[in-house]
Amino acid sequence: MRKILVIAPSWVGDCMLMQPMLQRLKQRHPQVRIDILAPPWTEKLLRLMPEVNDVIVNPFPHGALQLSQRRTLGKSLRAAHYDQAIVTPNSLKSALVPFFAKIPLRTGFVGETRYGLLNDARKLDKTVLPFMVERFAYLAKARGDTLQRPVPNPHLEISAEQRQRALQKLGLTQDQPIAIFCPGAEYGPAKRWPEAYYGELAQTLHQRGYAVWLLGSGKDQPVGNEIVRLSGDTCRNLCGATDLSDAIALLACADVVVSNDSGLMHLAAALDRPMVAIFGSSSPQFTPPLSAAAQVIQLDLPCIPCFKRECPLGHFNCMKQLPPDRILPLLPIRADK
Repeated sequence: MRKILVIAPSWVGDCMLMQPMLQRLKQRHPQVRIDILAPPWTEKLLRLMPEVNDVIVNPFPHGALQLSQRRTLGKSLRAAHYDQAIVTPNSLKSALVPFFAKIPLRTGFVGETRYGLLNDARKLDKTVLPFMVERFAYLAKARGDTLQRPVPNPHLEISAEQRQRALQKLGLTQDQPIAIFCPGAEYGPAKRWPEAYYGELAQTLHQRGYAVWLLGSGKDQPVGNEIVRLSGDTCRNLCGATDLSDAIALLACADVVVSNDSGLMHLAAALDRPMVAIFGSSSPQFTPPLSAAAQVIQLDLPCIPCFKRECPLGHFNCMKQLPPDRILPLLPIRADK
């Protein structure tokens, strides 16, 4: 049996975009065992993917080198006798554990000049592979082979039992149609639609009979509280109240989702929930929500995309000039609700 260790990305959304690569590996090697070395905050997502055999928690903080600890972890993995490692991040440190594990085939992009650490180091042509999902899938193919397009969309299946457990845990029901807002963005405020706009949209949907839930991490809780205040208490702030598996189960309950460009956006897309994805400083030409049920809205401004964490010009027009009345007509809601 072929055994492959995948070094996962650090971000939840990127982990979701990695799933088609895992599917391609299963197609190439039907009996393959795929283990994932991943940050702890992505573990519950990865365990929902049927392609994944096991998740090994990556204990290193994001950005930390910790060379001796990486050597120790690599040595501990030698007994697993992996045939191949696929390193999805481009950093030098992310290639160290497979090297120390003496995995015979170590695949990834050259990245931070990783010759030696990787013995299947591939050059990335961003014009040939414009989408992140394609770049990951490219690493699943044999060297020299052409990437087969289209790359399948990421996909998650959540059972009725999983949804019900999450609802009961949080004291929620599906007595009304459900709108979920994802107002956070781990990368920075330049990717966040204004709280006042979320609040206004929550009021409108509440008037049309929707229960409006806010999802996000504990870091997004203050943002959620402000949206609740601005909405006149017409929505419920669940930011920080769920773990990742709960959040995924709740997203699966949604009749409509409104989201910034964030990890939760990619999860909602993988669940094929009707969604409007609002892009500001980032680009849907790189990491769009991959679902026929998703719509993207972004202004055509000369400063877009800047890919900055905060607006470098100070005006934040990429989001401020997208008021709620631009979003509402895109939502698949009936006028009689």
